[in-house]
Amino acid sequence: MNDTLVAIPSRLKATRLPDKPLADIHGTPMIVHVWRRAVEAAIGHVVVATDSPAIAAVIHAAGGEAIMTSDAHTTGSDRIHEALTRLDPGGRIRFVVNLQGDLPTLEPRLARDCLAALAGGAVDIATLVAEISDPPERTNPNVVKAVGTPVDEKSGLPVSDATTTRRLRALYFTRATAPSGDGPLYHHIGIYAYRRDALDRFVSLPPATLERRERLEQLRALENGMRIDAMIVDTVPLGVDTPEDLEKARRLLAPRP
Repeated sequence: MNDTLVAIPSRLKATRLPDKPLADIHGTPMIVHVWRRAVEAAIGHVVVATDSPAIAAVIHAAGGEAIMTSDAHTTGSDRIHEALTRLDPGGRIRFVVNLQGDLPTLEPRLARDCLAALAGGAVDIATLVAEISDPPERTNPNVVKAVGTPVDEKSGLPVSDATTTRRLRALYFTRATAPSGDGPLYHHIGIYAYRRDALDRFVSLPPATLERRERLEQLRALENGMRIDAMIVDTVPLGVDTPEDLEKARRLLAPRP
C-alpha cells in the first residue's frame, strides 16, 4: 500500500532494561525482530524512527530503513510524526501505523487488523484490544482497559448485538476496572493507526486533563473530540520491559529443532 507508512519509534533511554532495542534475541537485536514483523505485515513502507545511531546501524545492517529524529521527543507519536514529515513532505502518505519497538513476538496480522479499523471515514485513530481472560488483570492498574461500544466492522455505525462485530468505538481508556457490571473487560494494546491529518492534529494538541491524570496519551484524542475505534483481537503481544520479559521473548522465539 503506497499510501501507508509503518513507523517504529525506538530509543535507548529505557530505565528498567537499558539499551532495550539492542537486546540480543538469538543473535538478532530486538528492534530488528520488530522491524521484520512489520515488513511481514505487508501493509506499507516500514521505517524505524530513532535518535540513536546504534539503532539506525543495526536496522541498516538488516536491510531496513531508519530515519534519524530529534532526541527531544517525549512520546513515540511525536517521533513518528517527525519521521513522516521528513520522509514525505509532499503529503502522499495518508495513513500511519505506529508499532512499538518492544514487541518482538508481534503477529503481523495484528498490524493489519489495526489498520482495518480505520474503515469508515469518521474514524481518526485505530487501535487494538483483547478480552481480558486472566482475572488478576481486571484490577491491575498496569493493564490499561478500553471502554467502548460495539460498531459495525465496515461502516463504523453502532450495532445492537455485540456478538456480530469485532470492533468497538472507544469511549474511554483507564487503569481502573471499568466498566462495572456484567460483561467483558478489554485489555488495550498500544498499537495505533492514524489518518495523516489526525496525527498532524494530535501532536499539535497540548496534554489534556484526563491524559495527565491517567497517564494515558490516547485520552488526549478523546478529550479533543477525536474518534478512536478498536479492533478486538484474540491475543496480546508480549511487551518487553524487564529482564524477565526479555527471557520470555527469547523462549518464544527460540529456533525450533
